[in-house]
Amino acid sequence: MLRMNRLALSALAVVLLVAAGSRAADSPLDSLKMGTPELKSATALTFGPQGILFVADPQAAAIYAIDTGDRAAAKGTDRPKVEGIDEKIASLLGVKPEHLLFNDLAVNPISGNAYISLSRGKGADARPAIVRVDRAGKVSDFALKDLKFAKVTLPNPTEEGKKRQDAITCIAFVKDKLYIAGLSNEEFASKLRTVAFPFTEADKGSSIEMYHGSHGQTETKSPIRTFIPFDIDGETNLLAAYTCTPLVKVPVSELKPGQKVKGTTIAELGNHNVPLDMIVYTKDGKRYILVANNARGLMKVSTEGIDKAAPITTPVKDTAGLKYEKIEGVKGVVQLDAFDKEHALVLIKTEGGAYDLRTIELP
Repeated sequence: MLRMNRLALSALAVVLLVAAGSRAADSPLDSLKMGTPELKSATALTFGPQGILFVADPQAAAIYAIDTGDRAAAKGTDRPKVEGIDEKIASLLGVKPEHLLFNDLAVNPISGNAYISLSRGKGADARPAIVRVDRAGKVSDFALKDLKFAKVTLPNPTEEGKKRQDAITCIAFVKDKLYIAGLSNEEFASKLRTVAFPFTEADKGSSIEMYHGSHGQTETKSPIRTFIPFDIDGETNLLAAYTCTPLVKVPVSELKPGQKVKGTTIAELGNHNVPLDMIVYTKDGKRYILVANNARGLMKVSTEGIDKAAPITTPVKDTAGLKYEKIEGVKGVVQLDAFDKEHALVLIKTEGGAYDLRTIELP
């Protein structure tokens, strides 16, 4: 009997080990299923593990996780340079360049290939599209059909109409979670949501309020335009930029479903301006934030002393808080992403109205 018990226990141990090994072998790709995602729009982009591209669809109030199949490690030192990329994309998609709207840009950190989300066409006829640009500058259509994907739908998005595009304004993936900024249909409209990946059901998100120094008031309905994850003293924060242009710190530990969270305004980067995109990078052992703006150009923001930055709680005439410098040599940046440790990939609207894609050295 004792021998039989030992045999049974040994068999059970083998089963448990096999099950544990199976779970360890699971990958995020296993949560994706083959099919054709029915995107209504394609705006904010970010990469997760194993070449998975997260795509925001604000018109459907949804996020798609899409397997790009783009997992070959980058080789060589090629950096893309595509002049008149709007004409090349328009020709590829069968539309006129003036009927393209560029929405976001993301670089796959594994391969170095870039992905651009667009709207093609105008008005009710507009359709989403994503194109891929390899390191050599070759542009190709990333067809949104017959691929592996998963989808999560957000509850209580801002109502359909002019503000629906703000249902999702920016996304970022950190560890095993996707952070989503946008507007809801609630009184405290500004939201930050946290969704685990592989996807589970999305919760109501946290309502975000912040003090806007340029406006001299606390705001709860202004959408976060762009944000980046940023660790301070070992704690992950989101640094969020709003129109006119406060920079606000929000610890992710405070993001709880249904809670109201007050962010800390640590910089005012100037009014009459919309932040378009930003990245964080390290140079000479110090961390900086590179911000693209529609009216105030490209800014390099120092994060020195960010852990002790005094909150801005009173009206500000122009700028305050973290110090920054304007990068004068680069004009017209509308989107950017980190390309490698020394370069950023930028989408530039030229003075003539055309668009170029190229890399710049991180300042």
